[in-house]
Amino acid sequence: MITDKELAFVREALQMAQAAGAQHARATLSVSEEDLVATLDGEVDRVTHCADRSLSLALFVDGRYGSYSTNKLDRESLSGFIRQAVDATRMVAEDPCRTLPDPARCCTDALTGDELGLVDPARLSLTPADRQNIALSASVFSSDKRIISEEGEYSDSVYDSVVMDTNGVCCRHSECSFDYGVEITIESGGQKYSGYWWDASSRLAELDAAACGRKALERAVGQIGSKPARSGRYTAVIDAEMASKMVSPLLRALSGYSIQQHNSFLMDSLGKQLFPEGLTLLDVPRIPGQTCSKYFDSEGVATREAPVIERGVVREYFINTYMANKMQMAPTVEDATRAKVLPWPEPGLDRAEILRRCGRGILVTDFNGGNSNPVTGDFSYGIEGYLFENGRIVRPVSEMLMTGNFLALWARLIAAGDDARPCQSKLVPTLAFAEVDFSG
Repeated sequence: MITDKELAFVREALQMAQAAGAQHARATLSVSEEDLVATLDGEVDRVTHCADRSLSLALFVDGRYGSYSTNKLDRESLSGFIRQAVDATRMVAEDPCRTLPDPARCCTDALTGDELGLVDPARLSLTPADRQNIALSASVFSSDKRIISEEGEYSDSVYDSVVMDTNGVCCRHSECSFDYGVEITIESGGQKYSGYWWDASSRLAELDAAACGRKALERAVGQIGSKPARSGRYTAVIDAEMASKMVSPLLRALSGYSIQQHNSFLMDSLGKQLFPEGLTLLDVPRIPGQTCSKYFDSEGVATREAPVIERGVVREYFINTYMANKMQMAPTVEDATRAKVLPWPEPGLDRAEILRRCGRGILVTDFNGGNSNPVTGDFSYGIEGYLFENGRIVRPVSEMLMTGNFLALWARLIAAGDDARPCQSKLVPTLAFAEVDFSG
């Protein structure tokens, strides 16, 4: 999508910035396009097409820093915009910690943008009729008389970006995404119940839109007659669809921003065993063909596979160049690109096997509200799911709270499955924890 002419234009933008007085600059050109078909009760409800081009600039001027963006990409407009941006940057306070990353850390092997095979040529041949057919053929509205509402949404998109800086960095990322999600509401016994499911892939042929409606209906039907279970401590099995809720707070707590601002329950944790040996969390950013994989971060720093938490020991913070300078620490990447929890205690475990091994407890299939404290690690989440006994689901539960502390929760890890959904940004499988507080 980004043309050779546009690549030359980005290089020229960097030259304009230096000519206007910036000592260094970084430019990011982002181009995206999306087509969407929304359906309501088995009929087309809305069709949209969106396209966007924008240029973001990070300017380093006389020891000061400013970031700016524009979608006016003609030479005359950009020249005036950059001059004004440089002048504005001179008005902010000096910040010597703001620098470009060391070029030795930056990506040099993302040249075409499609090194990971995330661009599907099939998107170019899709017609409006094809998109409507995908959206309509996925509908299950007429398959069950209990369905009173079905809202579906199919979309396909392509994203192309290039990052360049005045130190010679030039790296590119291109990616397609095909997505379908549907929410189904049913009525039974005068009560309404809803279920949602979705799928996504960088390859059209791998998108299973038809299965989403069936799964959403199954989840809605599964909630019929749900009510709270008795308050108490239960084994908690967190479905793979929702399990990233247990991992995301750990990643945020390991962010350089959180640590530098003392807004993290994992302060001073590097090299310490704060988690059980069963937890190994990797960053696996370069998986070919899998959405969200990427060769570099927003600074152009090369990503790499690395342990974040290894057998319970914290191995890495996420520290960009700015935070590294402020904290006087070695820089890494700015965030986990593709976090993955490894299976434990053995590979091959899925949700059914984990339920069987746990015997009795609550299977959490949805979170609906709640919050967590980034400083203490305490959390309280509303949940829906199922009570299970002897490894088998007994009845649905809802209107319950799951509460605790993340460090205490992970200390009671029983199992991590081998069933993470590849369509998700974080590869987190079904998780099981002992002695978790639930109240209803």
